[in-house]
Amino acid sequence: MITIDSINNWFVQNFGEVTLEQAKSWFIYNPEEKLLFNTGLFLGLFLVFYFVYAFLRKTFYLRLTYVILFSLFFYYKSSGIYFLLLLLSSVVDYGLSQIIYREAKDSRKKIYLVISVILNLGLLGYFKYMNFMIVTFNDMFHGNYQLHDIFLPVGISFYTFQSMSYIIEIYREEIKPTKNYIEYLFFVSFFPQLVAGPIVRAKDFLPQIYQKLNLTKQDVNNALFLIIGGLIKKTVISNYISINFVDRVFDTPMNYTAFENLMASYGYAIQIYCDFSGYSDMAIGIALLLGFKLPANFRTPYKSTSITDFWRRWHISLSTWLKDFLYISIGGNREGTFAGFLFPSLFFFGLLLWGISNVNESFIPLGIAFGAIVLFSLTFLLSKKRHQTLVTNFNLFTTMLLGGLWHGAGAQFIVWGALHGLALAVHKMFMEFFPSKKEGNGSNFLWTFFSIVITFHFVVFCWIFFRARDFETALQVINNIGQLTFEPEQWQTIVSGYKNVFLLMLFGYVWHFLPEVITSKMKFVFDKTPLIGKAIILGFVYWIVYATAVAGSQPFIYFQF
Repeated sequence: MITIDSINNWFVQNFGEVTLEQAKSWFIYNPEEKLLFNTGLFLGLFLVFYFVYAFLRKTFYLRLTYVILFSLFFYYKSSGIYFLLLLLSSVVDYGLSQIIYREAKDSRKKIYLVISVILNLGLLGYFKYMNFMIVTFNDMFHGNYQLHDIFLPVGISFYTFQSMSYIIEIYREEIKPTKNYIEYLFFVSFFPQLVAGPIVRAKDFLPQIYQKLNLTKQDVNNALFLIIGGLIKKTVISNYISINFVDRVFDTPMNYTAFENLMASYGYAIQIYCDFSGYSDMAIGIALLLGFKLPANFRTPYKSTSITDFWRRWHISLSTWLKDFLYISIGGNREGTFAGFLFPSLFFFGLLLWGISNVNESFIPLGIAFGAIVLFSLTFLLSKKRHQTLVTNFNLFTTMLLGGLWHGAGAQFIVWGALHGLALAVHKMFMEFFPSKKEGNGSNFLWTFFSIVITFHFVVFCWIFFRARDFETALQVINNIGQLTFEPEQWQTIVSGYKNVFLLMLFGYVWHFLPEVITSKMKFVFDKTPLIGKAIILGFVYWIVYATAVAGSQPFIYFQF
């Protein structure tokens, strides 16, 4: 018979005695132990939180306030005192949104909108890009400005973009502002997606606040399925691959063989997918348990048949945000703007300078610079609608450049964005010449397979810049892979040495490429499992998470953005 004493004895045997100091640590910020979805601490706190939440389900402002307090605590456990920055930003944006909504003159509305954008981007720029700008200035003008000791609050880019979308949608008269500050703060601080997305649009989320909570059995099934899948992706696959192989190779690529550099690139591709999609799955699942539906953020992106298709499947909430609030704002496919032409021009000028500065060592950088400029120029010079294509491609390139810069302050992120921008322009040109190859036109299996393979390997190549700590390290990895030779005996030795890593990589890729009919059947079986069975499965997964934890909990990759 199970008694309180037997449960207590089991807990002590497996987790040890809980001291007062340990209990205090659950509620005090520790930069080394952030509150993550895949930790036992979050599970325990969430169960207590959810128990009270269930009793408050029929209230409105009390329930909203309760969730806001837990959300602020959740953010405090991730970024310490900088949760006050979230509050400050929310007060300013809420006040400006009210002014914009009540203002009758369009010219004044625009002024208030510009003030809001400057304040949001200024705050983001200081915390995220100040040191990058100092380093760039010192390199270009031989300055000696000291770097600032700046803490980067977790997820600042996400809640900044979310808050900006709210004000822009009010300015465009797509939505009405919330009735009061509590409702707005609930929207901007909602903890499941606060620190790493999905980026939620106000027009999609706010109506749900006012609806009566209606958590169906199917919602619970969907939520648990997403949470379990997300935990496995993040903790079992991503963490293990990262710590035991990928991080080691990318930290010192010259210490590893060409084959190891290549496999680390493939490893990072599945690592970042499992890490980020795993977090998104858990965020969507937890929100669903609270009665809120968040948008899907990933749709098996490595099945994409083109780079355009990839951006319809990868980080969907960000790509949608960039399209609606950046690409369209600078002209979209309608007109050219100063900003739309400025950033690509600066990039290609900088690329040319890089090529010229390295000409004494090698002509390859200069060749790459000229090749990139010529290729981008051909994407609109060969078009039948030359002017419209020129405008579209420059605006697309600007969007991807700034999207790369959003991910991080470094040349490697700018190059990552530029590569995707160039690929999108090339794909548009290809579709103009070969319209029969457009997605959904019933292409044959061989062409589809070939398209997926090419797209996947281009994305993996770009991930090298994304993962490397700097531009030079990325070039080292690429150079090492370029020296790959066919040595099956050496490859077999490496594979046997990293057997567990490669098995998990294989498991991750097989899971990703499973046909939808199989994943649907898996979901069907899970739905039919009794609730107690689901609880046991979830508990077992958390046990696996605990048992396979190495070197403490690993933060989600996108926390740094």
